[in-house]
Amino acid sequence: MIDLPHVTQTTTQLTAVIHLQIARHEIQRVMGPGLRELMSTVADQGIKPTGPWFVHHLTRPADGWDFEISVPVSEPVVASGRVKPSQWPAMKVARTVYEGPYEGLAGAWGEFMDWLATSGHTPAEDLYETYVKGPESSPDPSTWRTEFSKPLIS
Repeated sequence: MIDLPHVTQTTTQLTAVIHLQIARHEIQRVMGPGLRELMSTVADQGIKPTGPWFVHHLTRPADGWDFEISVPVSEPVVASGRVKPSQWPAMKVARTVYEGPYEGLAGAWGEFMDWLATSGHTPAEDLYETYVKGPESSPDPSTWRTEFSKPLIS
């Protein structure tokens, strides 16, 4: 289900974000409009994304979601409405890629967390999910690629 996980070091990346705290069942209703708002605000400021969009879950999802819809950018955004400047800091992460429909993300995360539990690493609470290839690139969900990054404490 997932590629063989590995440990890597990230570099600091400027981002533009919209922070949301929602009930789990609201995700499909808010994700699309939030992403459009984020990308529109970035474009209106003449700023270019430098990579695919992602979500940064500040806590492990449970009954609700506390996360940021994010996009890496070439220069800092000016805060506008819900869009704020931020950054993905340099850190050590465990990383893997899941290929398949979004409905399989929970199972893929379970597999990744099992690997972390047996690998000897201590993960932080937050996590990153980068949508490398999705519905905008192909109508075939079996080709969609989502990169998982889990910050490591040790």
